[in-house]
Parts: sequence; structure tokens; C-alpha cells
Amino acid sequence: MHTLRSVFRLTLVIGLAAIAGCNKPAAQITADLVLENGSIYTVDDARSWAQAVAITDGRFSYVGTDAGVQAFIGPHTQVVDLGGRMVLPGMFDVHIHALGSGLEALSCDLSAESLYEEFGRIPEDLLGEYLQRIERCAAERPNAAWVVGAGWLMDAFGPGARASRELLDEIIPDRPVYVESSDGHSAWVNSKALEIAGITAATPDPPNGIIDREPDSMEPLGSLQEHAMALVEEHIPPPDLETRVAGLQYAVRMLNDYGITSIQDAMTYRNYLEGYRALDDRGELTLRVVASNYWDTSRGMEQLEQIREDRKHFTGGNLRATTVKIWLDGVMENYTAAMLDPYRVAGEPRGLLMMEPDDLQETIIALDADGFQVHVHAIGDRAVRESLDAIEAARKANGVTDNRHHIAHLQVVQPDDIPRFRRLGVAANFSLYWAYADEYITELTLPFIKPATARWIYPIGSLQRDGAVVVSGSDWSVSSANPFLAIETAITRKDPLDDSDAAFIPEEIVSLADTIAMLTINAAWVNHSEHDAGSIEAGKFADLAVLDQNLFDIDAADISATRVLLTLFGGEAVHGTLAEF
Repeated sequence: MHTLRSVFRLTLVIGLAAIAGCNKPAAQITADLVLENGSIYTVDDARSWAQAVAITDGRFSYVGTDAGVQAFIGPHTQVVDLGGRMVLPGMFDVHIHALGSGLEALSCDLSAESLYEEFGRIPEDLLGEYLQRIERCAAERPNAAWVVGAGWLMDAFGPGARASRELLDEIIPDRPVYVESSDGHSAWVNSKALEIAGITAATPDPPNGIIDREPDSMEPLGSLQEHAMALVEEHIPPPDLETRVAGLQYAVRMLNDYGITSIQDAMTYRNYLEGYRALDDRGELTLRVVASNYWDTSRGMEQLEQIREDRKHFTGGNLRATTVKIWLDGVMENYTAAMLDPYRVAGEPRGLLMMEPDDLQETIIALDADGFQVHVHAIGDRAVRESLDAIEAARKANGVTDNRHHIAHLQVVQPDDIPRFRRLGVAANFSLYWAYADEYITELTLPFIKPATARWIYPIGSLQRDGAVVVSGSDWSVSSANPFLAIETAITRKDPLDDSDAAFIPEEIVSLADTIAMLTINAAWVNHSEHDAGSIEAGKFADLAVLDQNLFDIDAADISATRVLLTLFGGEAVHGTLAEF
């Protein structure tokens, strides 16, 4: 048994009138719900364990021992025996595309997650499976003007992810097809889609975008990289409000099933905010959401006023539109992540930096001065460095603020930049599930960068040891939102679905306790909600997840198989039922 299990924190808070909605002393408060006989990992400052909690008006009114909770039980209190099961605080995902990925799941779903659900593995003929699915989607939606989907893995097409329009033309010649890659940085289209968009051999590459071309004729090949995707995407009819709400409902159910009760949506637009507001107004948004409003890097500071208006209009209830997302570079697999050293491919590109450094600094200084949190997508080491430089410039211009900026993904961070996260108060937002040697790493990344650079892929342990605030964001639908896949990967640096390989850069392994903090109290700090969520303590929202196994008592390789039996959001069951215990 884990040594921390023997430590029980007795929290009897006097004067809980504001929390319980009454003027009684704490010892006289009658709870609505008591959970007892549990192994409750509170993730408080002492990383304490408890046996029982009392919940009153949606918040924890007591956290401590089975004996101590008896004072909170009245004639109408529901009492549930947890049977010794492990309890975690409701978990966070602070880089996720919830609404957009919900829409994708309702369209033509090519995701790896859907493949595992159907086959239990990735099919050997991956490209053939994609073509079958796309053809089936078209047949199931005969009246849809476009065939739209997402989720294809770039390694299905080899280095550079050069996907041919002719493959799609063979199965769907008469309707436009647009399917995004799993990471959202590439699109695969057919000839009809290119025709509608007016893309020909004479069409120049747009700023920060690449139209892949046939080598001899320069005709468009059928794959579009980064901002070139928008040339076609802008012609697709946008989803109406009810469709957006349906996509969000799908995402909320899935996340609650995983024990996730708070998120930061990594890229939102006004119509997405309308979807969140509509669902919250219905009382169905069982997530505490921070929205990252998309900063259009092709525009200037004139967009700031609209973002201010959206913050004011959409912040309330379970939604806060208080963050701005800057998409600064691309990805390693198509050589668009911004790197300090060139890729080892023809032309020696260094990737794409979506904003000039001076413009980036001006933007972040302005956003920081206006009280916005900045959420930066940075994959390559140059993008990471430019992000830190811009945040440092904001601190010099505005002084130290409590805006809690964070940089997401961080596939490569040079060692000289690691201490800057702590020094500047910038959170390191990792997609933990990516930190093992999958085909994207072994086939599409390592052959094309220097070994000295490769050593610093996902340096989670280094940033943790240096004292940075490290947090977790799945980037769903780029990869699964299942937090237990992320936890196992972080503490093993192995594929959590196949533990046979050696650990990838084992120096960067982190502990189980530290990893859980990344998904709970650390992430709560990033969302400015550490006083209300992220740990199980008296006065905080009663958000929690009951697990089917204790993560501290099992082999690391078994963590990914963990299931959530019950999720409470503000004391109400949003996954599972109390009657099951």
C-alpha cells in the first residue's frame, strides 16, 4: 500500500456560511451527499489522502476521515460507500479542441481512436481503410454538398504527408472532398474541391501555407499544408447552431466519461462561443470552460476590439472567454514547425513562423496589457524561443501580471530556454500522450533533425525539475482525450497501448504524483481556477472522478486500462450513477 495512503487530512472549516448557504457553524452543516470508505487522493498542498467527503450545495463541505464525516450526515443526506475505490479531483484538459473535434466526430471520422475502437489496432492497409471510410461517408450523406472529415495519420503517406487528389477522385469524382489530418495542419482534397477553390498550377502559395504540387507539371497534388488549407476550407458551408451544439454535446459526454470536468478549448471563434453559450443556457455544459479566442495572424491589431467584445459578452456561467490563442508554427512531420536548425531535407527549410518576431511581441504586449491570457501553439524550438522572447518583452513593458501565459506542445525546447519558463511564470503545456517513439517520431521526425536536437523532444522532466508549472492538454482530436493514456506515457515514455518498446528519452520521465498534478491542480492554476477546482478541499467545487483501480497500487503499464466509474460535477453525477455503489 502506498505510504501516502496512511495520511488523512481532517478538514473542519468553521464558518462555511458562504459555502453552504446558511449561517450554521460547520459542525452543524447537513450534507446533501457523503462519500465514505474511499481512497481519496486530494492533490492538496501536502498531497494528502482522505477517506470521506461531504458535499453541500455543490461544494465540498468536509474532507477527512470516515469518523469525522458522520457529523455532516442528516436525515436527508445520501450516503455512498465507495468500497475503498480511488478518487481523484475532476481532471482538466487545458489544450483541447472540444467543439471542433465534436463536429469532426459527427462527420467522417478517420481518427486513430475510431480505428482502435473498430479493429483494436491500426490497420496495415491504412490508406485503403481511409478510402473505404470516405466512400462510405459519401454514400451515407447523399445530399451533403461536401464530404468533410478529419483524423488521417500523416504516416499513411510517408515523409511530407503528400496526399494525392487522384485517390479521392477515383471514389468521389462529382462532389468536393475535404478531410483534415489528425493534427489539423494538412488537408487532403479531391479535384472537385480544388476546382471550386480555383487552385491551379498558377496559384501561388499563400503566406504561411504550401500547396503541394506534382513535380513536373506543378499542378496541385491534393495535399495542402498550413494556411493553404484555408483556400479550400473557406468554401465549405459552416455548421448551423444546432449542429455546433450537437458536436459539443458529443465532446462533453466523452470528457465527463473520462473524469474530465474542466477544459481550455484551444481555439475558438465567435460561432463556437455561441455554441458553448447555448449549451450552458440549457444547463447541459457540465464542464468549466476557458475559451482561447483565435488570433488571426494574417490580420493586425484591429481584431483586438472584437476579442474584447467576445470576452465581455460570452464570459459567464461555466464559460470564460478570457484567453487568446496564437498559432505560431506548424508541425515537424511536414517540416513546418519553426526550427533553429534546418531540416535535413531538400532545400533545408527551417519551417514556418506564422508571425514576424516584432509583430508577435507587439501582439503579446497588447494582449497582456489588456488582461488576456496568451496561449501559444509552438512545436519547434525557434517558435518556443520566439514565444518566450515575446512574453519577456511583455513583462518588461507591462510589469509582472497574473495572466498566466502558456505555451502548448513544446516538441523541441532547447536547454537554454528551459529555465525561462519558471523565470517568466510561463506554464509548459505538454500533450503528454505524444512523448513516446511512435511512427511520427521514428519515421517522420528523427531522420530529418540533428541528434542533438532530438534529445530535447518533449523535455517534460527537465521542465518539471527546474520548477516550471507543467500542465497537460490532449489536443483532441489530434490524439485521444483519455487522461490515463497521457499519465502512463508521461511516467514510462512508452506507447501505453504496447509497452514492448524501450522508453523514449527516459531522462524525461516524471513521477505519477507529479503527472496527476499536471492534470489537476497545475492545470487549475493555468485556468485561474485553483481556488475553486483542481483538488479535493473544503470550499471547492465538488468535481471528482471515482476510478476502478488505484493508480498508485498497480504497474505503470496497467494505468492506461483505468476506467472512470463515476464523475461528479458540482456534486451531480454526469457519468455513472451513485446507485451503482
